[in-house]
Amino acid sequence: MVPQGVHVLLICFLLELARKDHAENFQQAFRVEPDNITIHEGGTALLKCEVDNPSGIVQWVKDGLLLGPDQNIPRFPRYSMVGDPNKGQYNLQVIQSQLDDDASYECQVGPSEKSGGIISCSVQLTVLIPPKRLLFMEYEANSTVTWVAGMEYTVRCQVNDARPPAEIAFSMGDKDLTDVTSYIQPGSGDKLFSTEATLRITPRSSDNKRRLTCRASNAVALIPVMVGFTMNILFPPQPPHIEGYNELIVTGKELKLTCHSLSGNPLATLQWLKNGEVISTNWETDEANQLSRSSLSFSIKAEDNMATVSCQALNQVLQFPLQASTILNVVFPPEQVKIIGSSSTQENKEISLSCFTSPSNPPVFLRWWLGWKELNATEVTNSEAAHGGMITVSNLTHVVHREDNGLSLICEAFNEAIVYTKTASVTLRVMYPPQKIWIDVPPLETCFRAGTEVKLTCFASGGSPSPRLEWYKVTCTHLGGATGMCGQQGQLSPRQSGLLQPCLGKKDIKTVRDGITSRTSGNIVSRELILTLTPSDNMATYRCNATGVSRTPALTAYTLLNVQFPPLHATITVTDKELRRGQLVTLTCKSGSSNPPATLTWIKDGKKLDATNLGQKKAEYGGFSASGRVALRVSSADHGKRVECHAYSSVLSEGVNSFYQFTVLFPPEFSSEQPHIVQAVEQGSVQLPLLVSASPPEITYRWSFLGEVLLTEGSPRYHLRDGGSLEIWNVTRADAGKYKIYCENAEGHNETTVTLDVQYAPSIRSIGDPTYVDLGGTAEIVCQADANPAPLNMFQWRWLGDLESSLEELGIVLLSEGLTGQLRVQEAQRIHAGLYECQVDNGISPAARSSARLIVRYPPEIIKGPGQRKVAATGDGRSQAVLQCSAQGVPRVQFGWAKNGVSLDLNSPRHTVVTDHAGSLHTSTLTIANVSAVHDYATFTCTASNELGTDTLNIQLLSTSRPDPPRQLKVIGVSHNSLALEWTPGFDGGLQQSFRVRYHWSGVPSFLYVDVFPPQSSVFTLMGLQPDTLYNVSVNAHNALGESDFADGGAGLSVTTAERMQEPIDKETEIPLIPEPESPLLPFPIIILLGALGGLLIFSNLFFLGCLLRRRQAQDLKEDETRGASKGKVRFGNSYTVCSWLKPGARLEEHSSEISSTKMSTSGSAATTETWSQLGHQADRERVGSITDCNILPPWLGSPEPHEYEEVRLSGQYEKLAPLYEVWPPKEEQWIHEYASPYQQSGRLPAGYAEAVQMYDPVADYLLLEGEVPFEEKGELV
Repeated sequence: MVPQGVHVLLICFLLELARKDHAENFQQAFRVEPDNITIHEGGTALLKCEVDNPSGIVQWVKDGLLLGPDQNIPRFPRYSMVGDPNKGQYNLQVIQSQLDDDASYECQVGPSEKSGGIISCSVQLTVLIPPKRLLFMEYEANSTVTWVAGMEYTVRCQVNDARPPAEIAFSMGDKDLTDVTSYIQPGSGDKLFSTEATLRITPRSSDNKRRLTCRASNAVALIPVMVGFTMNILFPPQPPHIEGYNELIVTGKELKLTCHSLSGNPLATLQWLKNGEVISTNWETDEANQLSRSSLSFSIKAEDNMATVSCQALNQVLQFPLQASTILNVVFPPEQVKIIGSSSTQENKEISLSCFTSPSNPPVFLRWWLGWKELNATEVTNSEAAHGGMITVSNLTHVVHREDNGLSLICEAFNEAIVYTKTASVTLRVMYPPQKIWIDVPPLETCFRAGTEVKLTCFASGGSPSPRLEWYKVTCTHLGGATGMCGQQGQLSPRQSGLLQPCLGKKDIKTVRDGITSRTSGNIVSRELILTLTPSDNMATYRCNATGVSRTPALTAYTLLNVQFPPLHATITVTDKELRRGQLVTLTCKSGSSNPPATLTWIKDGKKLDATNLGQKKAEYGGFSASGRVALRVSSADHGKRVECHAYSSVLSEGVNSFYQFTVLFPPEFSSEQPHIVQAVEQGSVQLPLLVSASPPEITYRWSFLGEVLLTEGSPRYHLRDGGSLEIWNVTRADAGKYKIYCENAEGHNETTVTLDVQYAPSIRSIGDPTYVDLGGTAEIVCQADANPAPLNMFQWRWLGDLESSLEELGIVLLSEGLTGQLRVQEAQRIHAGLYECQVDNGISPAARSSARLIVRYPPEIIKGPGQRKVAATGDGRSQAVLQCSAQGVPRVQFGWAKNGVSLDLNSPRHTVVTDHAGSLHTSTLTIANVSAVHDYATFTCTASNELGTDTLNIQLLSTSRPDPPRQLKVIGVSHNSLALEWTPGFDGGLQQSFRVRYHWSGVPSFLYVDVFPPQSSVFTLMGLQPDTLYNVSVNAHNALGESDFADGGAGLSVTTAERMQEPIDKETEIPLIPEPESPLLPFPIIILLGALGGLLIFSNLFFLGCLLRRRQAQDLKEDETRGASKGKVRFGNSYTVCSWLKPGARLEEHSSEISSTKMSTSGSAATTETWSQLGHQADRERVGSITDCNILPPWLGSPEPHEYEEVRLSGQYEKLAPLYEVWPPKEEQWIHEYASPYQQSGRLPAGYAEAVQMYDPVADYLLLEGEVPFEEKGELV
């Protein structure tokens, strides 16, 4: 039996064992641990981690960095834990793997209360990267690389950043290249590698256009990365080859050669050479057949014989061209056959001739022919010539006879082998003398006048060659004053006139070559001489010689001419060569030869002189010379004049003249036309002319001015011109005066004076500025000028006032005397005051201008217009009042202020006075602060004074009240349906006032009313009236405090409208009837469509118009609210700004009803919209009732421009009232005719009143009740 303690121990032991077994069952353990993984870049990696009994936190570790327990791992958007945690799956998934993911990873499970922490084995995630970009180091991918065949080249190919390292291979076509060297180096980052491979290659011509490829791959790359380029292999072409040449070619034929060169890269360039010189550089290439081709065509010439024609082929690989050549063998005949030597000789003499040919291939044979007879050659030779040709020469000697004359001697060249023949010939000339000579001339007794044409003809017959005829002129030198044979008969026989020689003494023989014509007829030769006879032909012999073969005597014939001619010349001689004034001179005249003798006549100044006849003498050409003498006493006036000698032949009515020009020495003499006064314009240039003569003409000029000699040489202003004239530049008025000119030559001196008158533009030396004159006095404005010349109408005056008025209208008298001009104003008035311009113009620009101000002095005149005598202000002790007093006066006006006759204390802080002076307008503004009804409601007196007088104005300071009634209502325009009214506004009570027109006509039970628009206008046009109707019209004013009485005591004006003008009615013209068409012009559906479109258009226009009206109505309501806020404000002052419309001199009367400056328009229309808008929109920022914009006239001066009422009303203010009276209920028509009061709220007026009803809204009796809105704020129309 076991003790009880042992049982207890056993039970505890068993319980402990059970507890330990249970704890082992809940211990964390890895069911699946991760393995090493290799993955391609961009792929998805899955590291598995599965845990049994997970109780701690499971997370992954990357290179020692805990990634966290979240399924979406922070900062690692591509990492996530996937799997079912309930099943213990904590797999790490990495998507879009990158090189950064290449690391060691662990799966860790943190400890818990039930189990301790566990860590998996460390595994490696390896990311493999394929090669991406392959590139050539020296060349551009996919390009064409040019190499030369047979040369070694190196190609380097590189791929960067691959893992594992890439392998590089080269291939060309389908063939791999083996001469490759590769090496590996680190890439741009850790775990990356770059590979570079080098290929050595020697290209061949067959490799041309093949592609060289470099490819890279590693274990990752499914497809290798490839890059390549096309090889352009340069290699030489094959030698050229010439086609198209035969061994025998003939000149004149066309030879065509073709040159071919095969292969080559690039294909060869071809050129043709002949004897080493380039003759063609044209070629073509055939890429398909891989050849170059060039054709050469040229016409064969003799010089091409033995020529070497070459074709050269060259490309950029060859250093020297490849060449093919051929030598040409050309058959050519001689181009010419020529005979040399003289073919002319005397009869029975030998001639020697040679015949030779130009080069030929082969040589030719020669033979001689005379007529049709063959002659034997003396000698024949052959010799070599250029281009491989042969020259053939044949010599001939032959005796000629007279019968051989004119026969052809022929040399014939022939070659039977080439079927060629060619000849050369000469004509034999056998010479023998002429047989006979005779002449055809006028008879010897004929007399000719010099200048006559005479024909002499010489004939000869026989002889070979034809005889040569020559004319000769034979003059007998011993002839002089010979007696002519004019009209004598029987002196010589015809035979003698042609054959005898009349001159037997000394003679002068000349060949005549001019005017000759030769002719040949058969064996007769003639030579015609046409002479224009001259004095030398008188008694001259003309001889004709016929010359034949040399060394034979010439045959001759003669004739004699008798010519009459006037004097050849006339010569005047003088005894003394130097002539002076008063000297006696003798002149002798001798005429030249004449036939018959001439007579002499002396002429001077157109008058015949008495002369001495010295007789006649024999002279040349068989004529006579006459002589005569004359004696004269010369003066300086004869210098340069001529004395004429006339030699005249009365028989021929012709003569010759000569003159002698006197050169008379005398000292300088001034012309009678010498000017002594010269005018010039200032700042210009002037020339003082000098008309002087002297002999000798070399004159020394010396000008002087004011006793001082003017040195012209080098002077900038004084210049001595040709003829001694003095030119002065930049003339000034100081240059005016007398200039003395001293002239001197070798014969003496002389002097005279020239006065220079310098004219210049006017200038004003002085002008009376300013000029003062009292009102009613006489004023003179003196304008003193300086000018030359000074014409009578030199002074002109102009008033520079704003209004255009002539001086005559102003009653101004203009006076001028010499250089002084006066403007005289008698009984000066204020209108005369202003700026006057004096203009001086003497015709020389520029005109001078200067202005002077005329100041008319007058005592002060205070402007006393409407609203000036009253000022309203609230006496609550907080507002202020502004009293303004404006006066006109010259000189300056001083102001003084008094209250109830007692001078105002200006030192009081409540009183401020500001005085402004603008020309003749002076303004004093009194501002009273903190107005008190007890102390300040009083009469203030403004006193304006200057040294000429004093004026006063009483201004009442009152409390604000209703306005005063308007005054001086009048009609300024009447039409058949309207009345234009005008009135003078009264005091506005210190508030903005507006006006209402009341009108009535017979038959209407009560008055009709209409508000004036614009409200402050004092001109208004009442529209919609009946023609030829009597109306009673009146007007009153109202402001926020009430209405005034109607104007002029309420009596109103009675005025009748005009009658309606009846327009003439023209007689109606007859209109021809147009027959109606039987059917519509348009089809019915089209008409319906057009009607629908028209209705749609009308509806859209009406809708658009309604939108515009609603928009304008909204704007008008907004404007009404703005204007309503400005009404009811108090105007504390009588300030009406005096602007440019108030001119100096305008008189303002005591009462506002007598203001003469108020000018109303007679067109009968209301004020402009612009004026109303300016007044309305400025009300909030200006004191109510004051006018500070000078473009707006005060209401009491009227509207600046008239307008119709409907044209100026604000848009939208009447349209919104239209429904009240456009439609009338039918039930109300029965009482409309009985009672149509303006106080009715609805109803229709009788016929004819519709127009007025649409314009004027009826109003009810209005009483301003306490608490109600002021009257004027209830609307514009009532």
